[in-house]
Amino acid sequence: MPDLPDSVWTRPPRTTRGDQPALSRAQIVRAAIELLDTEGAAGLSMRRLGTKLGSGTTSAYWYVTNKDELLELAVDEVLGEIYVPEPGDTGWRIGASILANGMRAALLRHPWVIGQLGARPTVGPNAMRMGDRTVALFTAAGFQGLQISYAGSLLHSHAIGAATTEAAMTAAARRAGSTLAGVAESVLPAIERTAGTYPHVERWLRENGVGGPDPDRLLDDAFTFGLDRLLDGLSHWLTHHPNPPHHPDPAQQPDPVQRPGAAPRPGREQRPDLDQGAA
Repeated sequence: MPDLPDSVWTRPPRTTRGDQPALSRAQIVRAAIELLDTEGAAGLSMRRLGTKLGSGTTSAYWYVTNKDELLELAVDEVLGEIYVPEPGDTGWRIGASILANGMRAALLRHPWVIGQLGARPTVGPNAMRMGDRTVALFTAAGFQGLQISYAGSLLHSHAIGAATTEAAMTAAARRAGSTLAGVAESVLPAIERTAGTYPHVERWLRENGVGGPDPDRLLDDAFTFGLDRLLDGLSHWLTHHPNPPHHPDPAQQPDPVQRPGAAPRPGREQRPDLDQGAA
């Protein structure tokens, strides 16, 4: 079995040597994120980071061994921007909506993160905090076991998928020196020329306006619509597939209904309504 990729979170702490660097890890990570936001992952290097910090690469290498470890720290820092409410603060649907919207917004602020997800273990403190609160949120909703992982994966997939498409569209428009609205307007003539070949598209365009709504608003509305339907589905599933009450302590497990006339189980309080049976 091949080895997993090295991770800053899984390797033993490095042995410190020499004097403490002038810059903290937080300062270095913030500078790396600034570079990543403007240049992308391909534009980040330890040398360029050292130039930006004005201290060479010495301070950075105190905390990480290479660019990949620096990217892990930066990804976890971005995940720290995603707020997940405590279960007691709000209902599970609102909490799940806040999580999904927060993830989409964070990925659109830092689109380079999208390409890093899944490349290495996401087990930094902010990722674990987000995961812990997500488990608590879905547990309070009534999900159990792997259902919690499946429900969380649905939210993540919707947010990551939406952000991936929107980030790509935005980057393409920027490279063309335009905006999403400008790109949409530029392709309208081609759509109008071919609409007659596709009657369903032609009718939809006629009923909804050839230009359609503002692209930014359309993307927001589409994400909200999809998220609401996803949450509707999870809510419907909970209603029609209720789980038994969760009792982590075996001593709290409910006593099974015994056969009429059977002796009570040792260590259990006798229940006259069940144990004495029907006459």
